[in-house]
Amino acid sequence: MDPRDFWGNRTKSCLCLILLFAVLLGFYSNVFSLIPRRQTEKSQSSPEAHHVQGRRESLTLSEGDGHLDSCRIPEVPRLLYPKAQLLKPLRVDVLVMTPWFAPVVWDGTFDSALLDVQFRNTTIGLTVFAIKKYVVFLRLFLETAEKYFMVGHKVIYYVFTDRPADVPQIALQDGRQVVVLHVGNYRRWQDISMHRMEMISNFSRRRFLREVDYLVCLYVDMKFSDHVGVEILAPLFGTLHPGFYAADRQSFTYERRPLSRAYIPRDEGDFYYAGGFFGGSVPEVYRLTTACHQAMTADQAQGIEAVWHDESHLNRYLLSHKPSKVLSPEYLWDEQMLQRPPLLRKLRYVAVPMNHTEIRSR
Repeated sequence: MDPRDFWGNRTKSCLCLILLFAVLLGFYSNVFSLIPRRQTEKSQSSPEAHHVQGRRESLTLSEGDGHLDSCRIPEVPRLLYPKAQLLKPLRVDVLVMTPWFAPVVWDGTFDSALLDVQFRNTTIGLTVFAIKKYVVFLRLFLETAEKYFMVGHKVIYYVFTDRPADVPQIALQDGRQVVVLHVGNYRRWQDISMHRMEMISNFSRRRFLREVDYLVCLYVDMKFSDHVGVEILAPLFGTLHPGFYAADRQSFTYERRPLSRAYIPRDEGDFYYAGGFFGGSVPEVYRLTTACHQAMTADQAQGIEAVWHDESHLNRYLLSHKPSKVLSPEYLWDEQMLQRPPLLRKLRYVAVPMNHTEIRSR
């Protein structure tokens, strides 16, 4: 044998072994480097890690992220309740499910006792604006809320007002509190209405996210007249406007001018939602109010104001971001302006009679 052939073959064999060793070394080093990371990820996803991390979510969220607890199914203890009858629906006179599978909440479609157990560790924030003379509605609002709103659950009433000294002191149930947020006022009531979105957005980022799980955003010139509980809670919910719940979309008072960011064409629209009752998880409400505020700011730069101000922008947002639950007109009604139809078995949140011109001008 030629010595050159011998040493050439030996060299090739050694090179192959070295390359094989390098490949194996790289493979196993990658595998072992993954083990601590996987263990860390596993530990972070464990219930104990979630407990240490805390209940609140950071607002450094991508648009696709949802509330951290939105997919966690709560354990329900042994509880006796009527069995649902699949072939005997409790409501056949009204729509109870939207085309995108969001429940429409009517009396008879839910079991309060069962839901109360599921939401037993939930804290609800309620935002209400009592600017200028609207502070006169606060006492009745808060007193009826204590009687009917989220009874048995932890609640924080966030009262936005320019008159903190006029906020009434009322007796509260255990685990409930009133937090007064001192804000400025505006010359026009329309400006107050539109800046509501901006203020809810700002305070969601600054404190609501750390303090509550859900936000319910309401008008103050109303009173509770029946049960309003955790059946309304969802990542994002809106309420059917009492004046348009039976109307076709062409009759909705959407913003129809294409120049506005609130514009909705006449051949689009699901429902007309009321500006006086909406909410959801804090991250979702933050996204909604931020988007509406940005849209109103863009309109203002163009010298345009949507026909129904923040309500117009709310409807635009809920058209492209379908709510995960829709509340029936039981949850917002005006007995002075509308005749109650038989399908409304209960009126849960109703308008208080007032002189709009006098209140808004002072």
